[in-house]
Amino acid sequence: MLLEGVTLTLTPDQGTTLNISQSSERSRGSKCTVCTGTGLKKSCSRAGSDYVVLLTDPKAAVNIEFTCPKPEEVFTVEVVREIDCTTKSCNGDITPIESRTGTLPLQNFNRTFIWNLKAPVPRAFHLDFTQMGMRQILPSERCQDQHTYTLLALQRTGEAAIGTYCRNGSVSGAQVLNQGRLSLEVTGGRKLNPTMFNVSVGEEIKSLAVLKVTLPEGTSSSELLSPNYPNSFPDDDQMEWKFVVPPKHNATVVFLGQTQPQCLKKEPAVEYHHGNGRFAVVKKLSDPQPAQRRDSFSLILRNCEMNRIGDGSTGLSLRFKVSAKRRSLPVMCNVDLRKERRLSLHIEKTNLMSDCELKLNSVIQEKITVPSGKISQLSFQDCPCQELLLTAIRIIECRHWRGCPAAAAPVPLTAPVLERCLPAPLGNVTWILRPPRHGTVELLPTTGDLRQSLPEQPCNGSVTLTVAEDDDGTTVGQFCPQGAIRKVQVHTNVSITASASTMGGKERWPFAHPLLNISFTREIAERYIFTVYPMKGVPTLLATPSWPVGMKSYSTVSWIVVVPSKLEAHLMFDNISQPKCSNRHTGIRVQILGSLEEMYSRREDEEAGRKITVSESFYLNMSNCMPERGDFSVLTQITLHKDKNLLLTSILSAVAALLVLMVVVLAVVCVVIK
Repeated sequence: MLLEGVTLTLTPDQGTTLNISQSSERSRGSKCTVCTGTGLKKSCSRAGSDYVVLLTDPKAAVNIEFTCPKPEEVFTVEVVREIDCTTKSCNGDITPIESRTGTLPLQNFNRTFIWNLKAPVPRAFHLDFTQMGMRQILPSERCQDQHTYTLLALQRTGEAAIGTYCRNGSVSGAQVLNQGRLSLEVTGGRKLNPTMFNVSVGEEIKSLAVLKVTLPEGTSSSELLSPNYPNSFPDDDQMEWKFVVPPKHNATVVFLGQTQPQCLKKEPAVEYHHGNGRFAVVKKLSDPQPAQRRDSFSLILRNCEMNRIGDGSTGLSLRFKVSAKRRSLPVMCNVDLRKERRLSLHIEKTNLMSDCELKLNSVIQEKITVPSGKISQLSFQDCPCQELLLTAIRIIECRHWRGCPAAAAPVPLTAPVLERCLPAPLGNVTWILRPPRHGTVELLPTTGDLRQSLPEQPCNGSVTLTVAEDDDGTTVGQFCPQGAIRKVQVHTNVSITASASTMGGKERWPFAHPLLNISFTREIAERYIFTVYPMKGVPTLLATPSWPVGMKSYSTVSWIVVVPSKLEAHLMFDNISQPKCSNRHTGIRVQILGSLEEMYSRREDEEAGRKITVSESFYLNMSNCMPERGDFSVLTQITLHKDKNLLLTSILSAVAALLVLMVVVLAVVCVVIK
């Protein structure tokens, strides 16, 4: 039984070569053949072998006969053209038009259009992709529009695959030294969508090839591969990429993956050329690559002379990404601190990888400190408000008691009002408080008492106050509103930092009222004194300074706990950490106000009772030794309840009154009976 064949009539363009071959090893088992000519001039392929049809006579129709009904399942077609360049011009462009190449009847076949290009040594031929641009893909991938381009460089040592590309990308041009090949694969049944590329004589280049990559405006990212990727880059050769960065944009290079060879001579490296290209920055592949470059630049990948004998030598390969981002216009802001006494403004980036550029009086700074008493010109470029932290620092200091405002009356701590042109709100406000010699800093909350921020009771509100010793930074504690601490006294210089925890966007500082009033008072006996007013039935947690870290050596702290009448305080030491002391002892003492007698006293070498009940206002005092090892820290819980002794007295009084009444009644009854 004879199978119906297919005959196609082709009319080629001049200089076109058609190669018709078996499409795969599997198809080589087919008995389908291809024939040209008629009669005695008829020539046919042998089943399972390749067959080349050379069409050279322009506009002369040629019949191609296939002996099977679906030859596109057996054969593939290559359409080859030659383009030669002189020192001045080339004799053709890349024009993939099926009607001109004579392949329109072969549309159902998988087709590869090939252009062999040649330029005189040492010149390159230049391909202009600006009409559409190309995007590099892995050699194993294919383009979604089923039009896949491959660019090869032809050397005396063999072929080098510059890359595989799809349309619509940032690669806008290519120069290949001396000889090369551009191919376009089109899937069978897919109509050729022609894109024309101009071919011209290129420059005298020293690299295997030079790719021009034009980064688009706005945010973009382009991935690129070294030649022959994922296999090795050619031995002792180099490849160049020229990146065109749009005005007012920054570009960043990131290496995504690489393999490095075993070298006999030299080392693999990358060179970066900027501007006129006279000066190069050379980096190893393992070095951090340039980030936030403002201008166009070239990247040259150099290979070494490789040792290909060892089994473990993988050669050189590189996969990298170049991203670009628009630089915003700088935001200018003049900050006037001429009337702000002892106030400075500090601005820093919260993201070390940020594109943000800070300038103070036209000088680029990593951090900005705006001094008091001056007008300063600030500039912010590409600085989102989320990536900036603004801290205002005010110093309140008195060297002598006479004429000291903070010694005469409480001074409110308010946040400064800053210029609205600043791109971010105040995040922190710090007050540095320095009383006269031997003085004490006294802190009084203005809107309710304070509580310590502890794991058991964290500060979840809109502001947190961090109190620390200004001399060495030792933390006294973190505090927030709605607690029982009515006054804090610290016998040293103090820094207080207020942090707004619910700020977002460019909202201004959320508190117009003072957070604290401060006073400078005379010397106190302890390092720290807290005055506490617990509330009935509500546990109050008190932690030693620096919690959970231990107290400073030899330091002391006292809590003056006010217990209202008819109530008693239940103390519970929840968490006690004791050191081994090398000098002196730690101490925990409880003493009624106005009494010299201690109700409770324990050292680190004594067993500490965990609970104690006090029915009057009292001192809770703790002191540290010089620890040899370990730390001294205590967490105390205080809860007020009704006084049990007072309740018992009331019950006994009621019982006594009842007994007296009964005796009186009994006496009256006896008199009546008599």
